[in-house]
Amino acid sequence: MIDKKWLGYELPVSTLLLERGRLRAFARAIGETDHVYLDVEAARAAGYPDLPAPPTFLFAAEQDSGTQMAMAGAMGISLDKLLHGEQGFTYHRPACAGDTVAVHTRVSEIYDRKGGALEFVVTLSEVRNQHDEPVADLRGVLVCRH
Repeated sequence: MIDKKWLGYELPVSTLLLERGRLRAFARAIGETDHVYLDVEAARAAGYPDLPAPPTFLFAAEQDSGTQMAMAGAMGISLDKLLHGEQGFTYHRPACAGDTVAVHTRVSEIYDRKGGALEFVVTLSEVRNQHDEPVADLRGVLVCRH
């Protein structure tokens, strides 16, 4: 069982510079066809200062840093038993190429189902830009299979 002492645990802050090429590649990978995500001029014509991050891209900032995998290891969760169960986003303002985002994450819930055969770790993340303005709130659920 995952120890409840992890409730409230704050992961190290994850920081990511949003680069045009990476945003374009992500947009293409998810099948995005809106030119706002692919063409700087289309983005500017739509009122953005540069290419905006596609809707689910901000999840990458935390994944890149490896903090969630390190947290799982510290909790004693074997990575071969770990699944990404759910992700939710609430947006406050766009993040665009050239921005740097910082992701502040904490463990908000730990619970089990099916008599402990499945355990769930819920994380809440606040994403802020280089001006310390809120960009988005993320809610993630990791699932540990026993």
